[in-house]
Order: sequence, then structure tokens, then C-alpha cells
Amino acid sequence: MLPLTLPQNPSNPLKVLCLGAHSDDIEIGCGGTILHLLSSHRNLDVVWVVFSSGREREREARTSAALFLKHAKRKKVIVKNFRDGFFPYEGGRIKGFFEEIKKSIGPDLIFTHYRSDRHQDHRTISDLTWNTWRRHLILEYEIPKYDGDLGSPNCFVPLTRQICSRKTKYICDVFQTQNNKNWLTEDTFQATLRLRGVECAEQYAEAFYCRKLVFGTEPRLAADGTRARGRASSDAGKL
Repeated sequence: MLPLTLPQNPSNPLKVLCLGAHSDDIEIGCGGTILHLLSSHRNLDVVWVVFSSGREREREARTSAALFLKHAKRKKVIVKNFRDGFFPYEGGRIKGFFEEIKKSIGPDLIFTHYRSDRHQDHRTISDLTWNTWRRHLILEYEIPKYDGDLGSPNCFVPLTRQICSRKTKYICDVFQTQNNKNWLTEDTFQATLRLRGVECAEQYAEAFYCRKLVFGTEPRLAADGTRARGRASSDAGKL
């Protein structure tokens, strides 16, 4: 399988935007990939956005983000308090906030929810992501849950056992408000990582849905003369 690599430029940081409806979504969906990127890219600029929280959930979100982004060169964590479970009915306010984010960051890579996720809040964030950014590399992550909505992803990020262990430990240690949920166990997350590893001929992996990917050995210039966002280099390497 031909691996792809994200660009590394000491003078031009790789800008990553992580979007999660709830306090633990980013960590569950792409936490291992974030840890992997931080171990392989020295110049990483991460904006981490959580859309729903309460007092305790915000504390957990910020504690977790601090762990996952410990080695980021630059990081910004934003925690909002849109009403949990009601995102489709708060669409106007959430869309307005998306427009604010759009003005403040031009990301190279965006992590967001899976378009066919059965949780209404997750779908709203996914839809607004694609509505807001049209020329960017967007990877949709998955969240295991009661609804049984895991699909057949087409993009995989192999992970080491050590990174998988850090991911699952951080999640289970930090999100104590969720410890009454039967899905918040290390074996739930390890099982998903192992399954996706099998699907890409690796030991462990996180998986994503990549709906649009543009190949090119030379980055195309946008209308303003800057490098166009959302391109993966075609030379050898891994994410």
C-alpha cells in the first residue's frame, strides 16, 4: 500500500484543526493520530475545539487537551457550551461560530466527525465542517457507540502500541464523569485500534473517511499566491 506524507517545513508550521462535539470526541476519534503527528512533526500548530461542555466536562476537556497536546509547538484550546443533544436546533449559532473559526485559522488538515455518525450533534459538526472549508484536507473520525454506526473507512494511520496505550490511558483517566458508561473502557478503544490495524495490514491504527484528496508533486498556488491547503505530498512516507 502506497503511504502518503504530510509536508514538514521548519519555517511553515503544519496547521491542524480538531473539531469535536463533546469533551472526549477528539481524543476517542483521532487522539492516537494527534500523538503520532506530534512525535513525527516538530512544527505543529493545533487548534482544538470542543462545542459542548458543562463545568466538569470543560475541566476534563482542558485537562485532556493539555495531555494530548503537551508537545505541540503552538496550541489553542477552545471549549464552548452549546446544548448537548440539541445541535441540529442550534445550527444557526453553531454556524456563526464556525465562521469565527474560519477567520482565525487556515488549516492544512481538519479532523471532524463522520458524516454518517448516528449522533445528531456529531452529524451537525461534520456537515458544518464541509460547509465551511471547501479547499482543505478533511478527515472524518469514528466514535464507537451503542448505535453501531461504524462503517468502512478508507484512510488509516498506523500507530505504535505505546501510542495506543497512551491514548486509552489518557481517556480513561481523565473523563471520570463518563465512568458509568459501559463503553468507557480501555478494551473498547484497544479493540477498535486493533481491528483498524488488521484492515490496513498493520498491528494498530486509527481510521478515517477521506472524501476528497488531491495528488500533486508541486503545491498549487491559491488565488492570493499562497500555498493551497489540503494537499498530501505524493513522495514516500506516512502520515
